[in-house]
Amino acid sequence: MNFESLKPMFFTTLKDYSSKQFVKDLVSGIIVAIVALPLSIALALASGVGPEEGIYTAIIAGFLISFFGGSKVQIAGPTAAFATIVAGIVATKGMDGLIAATIIAGVMLILMGIFKLGSLIKFIPYTITTGFTAGIAVTIVIGQVKDFFGLTFAQGVKPVETVDKLKAIVTYFDTINTQALLVGAICLLILIVWPMIPVVGDKIPGSLIAVIAGILLVQMTDMKVNTIGDLYTISGKLPKLVAPHFSLETFTAEISDGFTIAILAAIESLLSCVVADSMINSKHRSNAELVAQGIGNIGSVLFGGIPATGAIARTATNVKNGGRTPVAGMIHSIVLVLVLVALMPYAALIPMPTIAAILFMVAYNMCGFKTFAHLCKTAPKSDIIVLVVTFVLTVVFDLVAAIEVGMIATCFLFIKRMSEESVIKGWKYYDEDENDPMAIDKKSVPKHVRVYEISGPMFFGMADEITENIHAKDFTRVMIIRMRGVPAVDATAMKSLEDLRLRAEAKNIQLVFSHVNEQPMKTMEKSGFVDKIGRDNFCDNIDAALEHASKL
Repeated sequence: MNFESLKPMFFTTLKDYSSKQFVKDLVSGIIVAIVALPLSIALALASGVGPEEGIYTAIIAGFLISFFGGSKVQIAGPTAAFATIVAGIVATKGMDGLIAATIIAGVMLILMGIFKLGSLIKFIPYTITTGFTAGIAVTIVIGQVKDFFGLTFAQGVKPVETVDKLKAIVTYFDTINTQALLVGAICLLILIVWPMIPVVGDKIPGSLIAVIAGILLVQMTDMKVNTIGDLYTISGKLPKLVAPHFSLETFTAEISDGFTIAILAAIESLLSCVVADSMINSKHRSNAELVAQGIGNIGSVLFGGIPATGAIARTATNVKNGGRTPVAGMIHSIVLVLVLVALMPYAALIPMPTIAAILFMVAYNMCGFKTFAHLCKTAPKSDIIVLVVTFVLTVVFDLVAAIEVGMIATCFLFIKRMSEESVIKGWKYYDEDENDPMAIDKKSVPKHVRVYEISGPMFFGMADEITENIHAKDFTRVMIIRMRGVPAVDATAMKSLEDLRLRAEAKNIQLVFSHVNEQPMKTMEKSGFVDKIGRDNFCDNIDAALEHASKL
């Protein structure tokens, strides 16, 4: 087995590493850590866990994925894509269920990398990834409305599903806290405007400014607004190895969730790698990246974190600030360790509306509404159906149902589209003295010969076409099947060709095949069809086939 595709990019970049590049990686790692801090806390809270779990994830998964990964600049950590899934697992099955699901996902990712399945991710249609990404963005927004408006739900009302959250928001919207709304609105305005400010807008993340502004607003004016400290217990302890408590039944029950986490982690991380490649003119190792994602996710949950994957926004920040090797990602994790020890207690002061505002911006940046609208306007109807169905199922049910149904719908619609592209046409006959300009281009076909031309792949979706569209006249003695436009034949189509052979034999008609391509020919030979027809009855082109037919 060739292990080059599994070799971590870290060891490749060390060959030409310099002190100058280390300085760039150091600066970039520090800046990325500043960006990652508020995002990690916000995404952890959106995932139904405490703020520390978000930092633990960025530290452990961030370091391991940078060290073992197949990208030079990938930055990993908690992402919005996992928030809804993690929140659902934690609410219904607890942390033990999440640990089991993530370990299963990690093992799957490692195996996907070892068996070089990184390239298979490209077979997930763009409409599905766009649909569920937009759906996740909507679920994040709905999940943060409560904190943004400061709503108070009745005791015992803790909705998990997005639809139930929406119902609770409508039911209890009259409990709105105007002070919380004011803090959230100001922080959201900062997040929107700050990047537009020259010089500092690009250097200092708006999320950090929003956090500082939110803390000052609440503390200096004594507003009655929930903070992280009001809802969660915070400490600056370093992550410790967690001894998971689960059984065989737990693992069995979590296989579905594990599969979802694995697929989503693979899609998100490899998509982030592709984006990063375009920014630095490089090429990542997809299989090494999958192995790293598996190691990073297992390590994350065993040290108290949650699922992680490559984060496009943080990766882009790394590139823009000069990071060009995995060292930058490792430094980002080390800086977060220092922040955890020194500054984590101050996270208790962050207002919940500020967290909601940050997540609103995360949802906006990930939703891709322009792409969604463009696809709805320009894509074929079948693609629009897949897009909308995936989006709706993600919001109403969950990502598992969305991906499953989306892939099934895509396959059926693809089969339908391919069957429509496969055409069987019989040649028209012209009298020699017929005054028709089209007759000039026609081949001379003897009366006892019928010619049918097949275009497109011959597979189970169009097998009936062979039976329905290929017919012989009473005087037909030879039937030519022209297959120059057939790239492939499957077993079902071969069964239909065999039925055609039997019908022709019964009527004493000889089949002749013209221009059979490589794959169809191999399939026919393997099934014994060529020997039954007779190898002499397979001709290289239509002229040879017509000449051969005229002699039969």
